[in-house]
Order: sequence, then structure tokens, then C-alpha cells
Amino acid sequence: MKLYKLLFIAIGFIFLGIGMIGVVLPILPTTPFLLLASFCFVKGSDKFDRWFKQTQIYKNYAEDYIKHRSMTFKRKAQLMIISDLMLLFPLITLDNIYLRIFIILIVIAKYWFFIFKIRTKKD
Repeated sequence: MKLYKLLFIAIGFIFLGIGMIGVVLPILPTTPFLLLASFCFVKGSDKFDRWFKQTQIYKNYAEDYIKHRSMTFKRKAQLMIISDLMLLFPLITLDNIYLRIFIILIVIAKYWFFIFKIRTKKD
């Protein structure tokens, strides 16, 4: 059982690291990796879970979504613009029509999810 918890803690730190890189590089989405890190810390250790929830990165990027299952309009817009810019590059550069259609479907699904599944919180 202890190995199981250590594995979750280690994976939590990996996701935390990737999430922190995502803060600096808009290529990686920050919030999903921090949510995964939070899940792993909850499964791994109460001590690490409490520590993680006190960090500024958690409070800035994941706390609102975890507590309220909502995001501010500003945060939603930031995420959408960054992801749109990242998807725009392969959409323009790829010649394969099927990949272009797939990317367009991803964009549509992303907008649907952000508009209808994630509530917008007032600032």
C-alpha cells in the first residue's frame, strides 16, 4: 500500500512540474495538469495534498475550478485564445484535409465544452 501512495505522490509531482511549465509556455495547458496533480496528491498523501493546496500556483490556476466547478470569463477567454493559437498553426500548415477536419472538430468540441459545461463565474 505504501508503494501505491508513493507512486501517486511521484506522479503528482510530475504533473505539477508539467503544469508549472505550462504557466510559462502557452503550449501546455496549466489547469488540467494541476487538476491531475491534485488528484494524485489526494490519493497519495494528506500532507502533500494540504501542501499543494497552499501553493500559489494551485490558488491561481486550479482552486476556482475545483471549488466551484466554474471559471471567470477572463480565464476562459485566456485559455481559449491560447489553445486557438496553438491549433491554428497545424490547421494552416497541414495539407491533409482529414487532419484539418479533425482539428476543426476539436475546436468545436472545445468551445462547446467551455460554453456549456464549465459555468462562468462572476469576477
